Amino acid sequence: MKLKVCGMRYETNIAELIEVQPNFIGFIFHEKSTRNVVKIPEIDIPKTIKKVGVFVNKPAAFILQKVADFKLDYIQLHGNESSQFCNQLKNTNFKIIKAFNIKEDFDFIQLKRYEAFCDIFLFDAFGKNAGGNGIVFNWDLLQNYKGNTPFLLSGGIDETMATEINNINHPKFIGVDINSGFELEPALKNIEKIKLFYNELYS
Repeated sequence: MKLKVCGMRYETNIAELIEVQPNFIGFIFHEKSTRNVVKIPEIDIPKTIKKVGVFVNKPAAFILQKVADFKLDYIQLHGNESSQFCNQLKNTNFKIIKAFNIKEDFDFIQLKRYEAFCDIFLFDAFGKNAGGNGIVFNWDLLQNYKGNTPFLLSGGIDETMATEINNINHPKFIGVDINSGFELEPALKNIEKIKLFYNELYS
């Protein structure tokens, strides 16, 4: 079970999170987000923790500049990006995470055209913002996904949900992406809550 903590910004907070050893730390590069990152955090993140840049409908040049500036390992596309755009970025030899907002009538068949160009899918709730809405979608819908690309689960997850998450039975489910459910304020995480969740998730 992999753990991605998204929406990080503050150096001291990142240093505390590193002690938890999540698999991924996410940085959001989206001006409309209250978690938008402008300044490069001056902190060494171990290579065992992959740095993910989250982008919403940004041009490739913008994305690749942030990848270079922040030395990112993964590019997460959280907008309406096409499979062709994913292919364009995949050809730069970076790992690609493509997010999809799930609701009752979501057609998982459309993901077929993305599979060749994405390393991981992220299934998030459908809300007014691209992400970080704090909304949980109906996880029973995950059984409609029959593809081969592994996925992370996101959307309104908090420290009370570890048991329910561990009960999810899907061959391509590899972990969770947490954000707003663990915040003291936007971009500032409650590390003690994350530790509690982490310990229950892996117990």
